[in-house]
Amino acid sequence: MIPLSPLFRAVFVSFLFAGAAAAATPEKPNVLIIYTDDQGSVDANCYGSHDLITPNIDRLASTGVRFTQMLAPSAICSSSRAGLMTGRIPPRAGVAGNVSSEKGHEGMPQSEVTIADMLKAQGYATGHVGKWHLGYTPETMPNGQGFDYSFGHMGGCIDNYSHFFYWNGPNRHDLWKNGEEIWRDGEYFGDLMIGEVKSFIDRQKDGPFFLYWAINWPHYPLQGTSKWREKYKDLPSPRDKYATFVSTTDEFIGKVLDHLEATGLREKTLVIYQSDHGHSVEERTFFGGGSAGPYRGHKGNLFEGGLRVPSIVSLPGTLPQGEVRDQLVVGTDWLPTIAELTGANVPDDRPIDGRSILPVIQDAKAKTPHDTYYWQLGAGKNAQWVIREGDWKLYGNARENVRPDGATELTKEDKQLFLANLAEDLGETTNVADQNADLVNVLSAMAKEMSLGIEAEVGK
Repeated sequence: MIPLSPLFRAVFVSFLFAGAAAAATPEKPNVLIIYTDDQGSVDANCYGSHDLITPNIDRLASTGVRFTQMLAPSAICSSSRAGLMTGRIPPRAGVAGNVSSEKGHEGMPQSEVTIADMLKAQGYATGHVGKWHLGYTPETMPNGQGFDYSFGHMGGCIDNYSHFFYWNGPNRHDLWKNGEEIWRDGEYFGDLMIGEVKSFIDRQKDGPFFLYWAINWPHYPLQGTSKWREKYKDLPSPRDKYATFVSTTDEFIGKVLDHLEATGLREKTLVIYQSDHGHSVEERTFFGGGSAGPYRGHKGNLFEGGLRVPSIVSLPGTLPQGEVRDQLVVGTDWLPTIAELTGANVPDDRPIDGRSILPVIQDAKAKTPHDTYYWQLGAGKNAQWVIREGDWKLYGNARENVRPDGATELTKEDKQLFLANLAEDLGETTNVADQNADLVNVLSAMAKEMSLGIEAEVGK
C-alpha cells in the first residue's frame, strides 16, 4: 500500500464526494455510534436477560428502534469494524480476520472510504474514542482514515488501568491521542473515555459531528467497577465477572446520554448502539460469561450466536420510539443508512454491500433490503463462510464450542456444509443439508461466486 499524506488523502476523498454539500446545515443530525465488544446476543434486559441490569441500553430501546435480527458484519473484532466503517463485506475491505495488535502492522487499507470520510466531506467534525484495531501504522490509524480527532488504543484490548496490552508478549503500552503515544497510568480507561467523549461533544456542540465510540467492553479483561462487582457477587463464575462489566458499560453509556440531554443535543443526535459480534468463550474471558440465548455459536464462528447482536437506533422526534424490528439487517447497512439520514453521498467507485435500512426503521412491515447476503471470516480454502437466502442459511467450514439445548456436536460432514432454515430451527440444532441437496448446490454456487469476486477485487 502506498501511504497517502493527510492532505492528499483529504483531496482524494473530497473528489469522491464531489456531489456532497460543502457547508454544514442545522438539519443534519449529529451521529454517535456506540460499538460494544464481545457482548452476547441477548445480554440486555430489553433482549430478555433477567440477571443483568441495563437501564440505559433499555432507555435507548424505549426511545428508538430495537432490532432482533441484526447480523454483525463478521464474528471477529477487526473484520466487524471494517464492515461497519466501510459498508463492505470485510474481506472486500481488506480485513478478512483480526489485525495485529502490534505497532507497525498495517490493517485496513488507507484507500478504503470510511463513515468518517463520508461525513467529513459533508461538513462533519469526526472523532474516535476507544478501540481501533484496524491498523497500527500512521496511515491506518484513525487520523489516517478520516478522523479529525482520536483517543484510545490501537490493538485489540488493553488493561484498563495500566493501558498495556498483555496478551501476547512483549507487554506493550497502547494509549494514543491523535497518533501520539500518551501516558495516563493508573487512571481507569472508562473514566478517560467518558472525559474524551464529553469534551468532543462540547467542542463540537454547534455541530454537526460524528463520534465513533468503540467501547472495548465487555471484552476481556473483565474489569468492571467495584459497585457492580458487589451487586453481582452471588452470580456463578464467570457470569459474575461478565455481568459486572456489562452493567459498568451500561452505566457509562448512561453518562453519555445524560450529557447529550444536558447539552440539549439528544434530539439532534442519531445514536446507534450495537455489539461488534457475539460473546467470547476464550480462556482469557474464563471460557464464557456471555449468553447467546437460544442461538448456537459465539465469537469466532458464523452461527447465529456469533453474528446476531443487540442493536438499537435512536433519534427522538425523528425516528419511531419504543418499537421492534424483526427483519434481517446487517452491520454494513449503517453506512448507507447514515448517508440517507444526513444527506451524505455513498461512495460510488466501489461495491457497497450494505443497504439503507431507513425504510425498515420507519415501518415494521417494510421488506428486508437483503434477499441474499454473504459473510466470510478468514481467507483461503479454510475460510468460514455463510450464504443466506431468505430463512435458509448455508455455513461452510463450520465450527463452534458452545451449543444450545438439542444441538449435538458437529460431525465432519456438518463442519463441511451445515444447512438450516432459521424459521424452523432458530438454534441451528440440525443440519438438513442431506435432505436439500439441490438447494445446497445452488447456495454453494452463489457463495463461490461471491468469494471469487472478492478475491478478484482484492487482488487487483
